[in-house]
Amino acid sequence: NVFANNPGSLAALSAMGVNNQVPVQQNMMPFEDMSSATMPHRERLKVFSGTAHPELANEIANYLGMDLGTSVIKKFADGEVYVQIKESIRGCDVFLVQPTCPPNVNDNLMELLIMIDACRRASCRSITCVIPYYGYARADRRTSGRESIAAKLAANLLTEAGATRIVMLDIHSLQTIGYFDIPVDHIYGETVILDYLTSKDFSPKDLV
Repeated sequence: NVFANNPGSLAALSAMGVNNQVPVQQNMMPFEDMSSATMPHRERLKVFSGTAHPELANEIANYLGMDLGTSVIKKFADGEVYVQIKESIRGCDVFLVQPTCPPNVNDNLMELLIMIDACRRASCRSITCVIPYYGYARADRRTSGRESIAAKLAANLLTEAGATRIVMLDIHSLQTIGYFDIPVDHIYGETVILDYLTSKDFSPKDLV
């Protein structure tokens, strides 16, 4: 697991949540800075998980020595997603762990958008989306006429929903980062994979 086994990456996540350089969009709800000014940095950091990969979110929280934020995520009979944050996050730096991965790429993306909206309306200080798998990343250019650039559309949706920063892992194409109008942190998993492989006693005959 890249995030759980890469101290540098997790340290970056934690640092991004507690410094004063995280940009706050103008569409964030009011009064957010009143509580964050006196709140200890550790208490200001909140990590929430979507339903796409809760195990990953738990590992990240355990590494940081904290509990996951409490929320309710469910679906109505018609498939609509309902999200409620069950604790106060006013003035907090919120991290949402939600890969938009198969087999439910569209559902996971929509769930993330609703999570962002719920946090924004709860007057949090900033919203960082941790997206290890970025759906629609391969739709990053037009190969013929009358095609959609869905990677840009997804970036617009996340930004307009209220995200203030994005964390990605091994994105398909680095040009996707340029589609965002907010800061994007791109993390490489190569170092973690290489460390794992070198720790194993592989026979040269097993290597391809």
